Amino acid sequence: MLLLPLIDPIIERALVEDLAGGDVTAESCVSADRRSTAQAIAKSPLVVSGGIVFRRVFELVDSSVRFEQLVADGERASDRKVIWRVEGPARSLLMAERTALNFVQRMSGTATLARRCVDAIPSGSATRIVDTRKTTPGLRILERYAVRCGGAHNHRDMLGSAVLIKDNHIVAAGGVTAALERARANAPHTSRLEIEVTSLVELDEAIAAGADIVLLDHFDDEMIRAAVEKTRALPRRPILEASGNITEARITSLANLGVDVISMGALTHSAPAADISLDFLS
Repeated sequence: MLLLPLIDPIIERALVEDLAGGDVTAESCVSADRRSTAQAIAKSPLVVSGGIVFRRVFELVDSSVRFEQLVADGERASDRKVIWRVEGPARSLLMAERTALNFVQRMSGTATLARRCVDAIPSGSATRIVDTRKTTPGLRILERYAVRCGGAHNHRDMLGSAVLIKDNHIVAAGGVTAALERARANAPHTSRLEIEVTSLVELDEAIAAGADIVLLDHFDDEMIRAAVEKTRALPRRPILEASGNITEARITSLANLGVDVISMGALTHSAPAADISLDFLS
């Protein structure tokens, strides 16, 4: 769910960027009393995301614009499928068009990539696909929502959401064990402790130090297999998260190897924009 108090400032900044000088084209060649209807159309198969954002762009430009959603967020849209429809003053529709499309093309592209990755998980597997904090500054709430529309999950939302000890934390703290001990002594009691490891030796140290979650950074398949086997019979087994060098092609094999989580920065930093157009009917 996207709350208006959170998304409206994002949309308003984007509108200022595009409309600070007005719309000289629409104002010079389209009459002020002209009303039009326009449809947003999928130009290739995609997973829809961003209906409320699309609607709010038009509403913030002109509150009289009427909006209709024909495909719900999270649903697939086939090629040439009409996703949304807007009706109102033609100038207003033209002024809002590009900003609205910029948001939903990016969001739907992210949702589409996330759905492909989720679909690569074998049937019956409990492995989950999650995003990372590698998001566009200022757009994290939209991109993470899009990930959920695609059926994937979110990792920690911000630095204050969870303890995730990375390589630089380990160096600064003085090692894997020292970092975990310090975190356990100082982090909120509600926080589970996750730590990144780059070798099976570091994995052993993390297990011995009581890590709740271990991020296996850039482990190849043989290292993943060894890590799963090493932790399988532990009385207190940590959650294993595979991250780094994760491609769509590796998802099925990683899930079959038995990792619990696959985190992918590509979901938000490399998803291609979906092809959506806004076509005027009148």
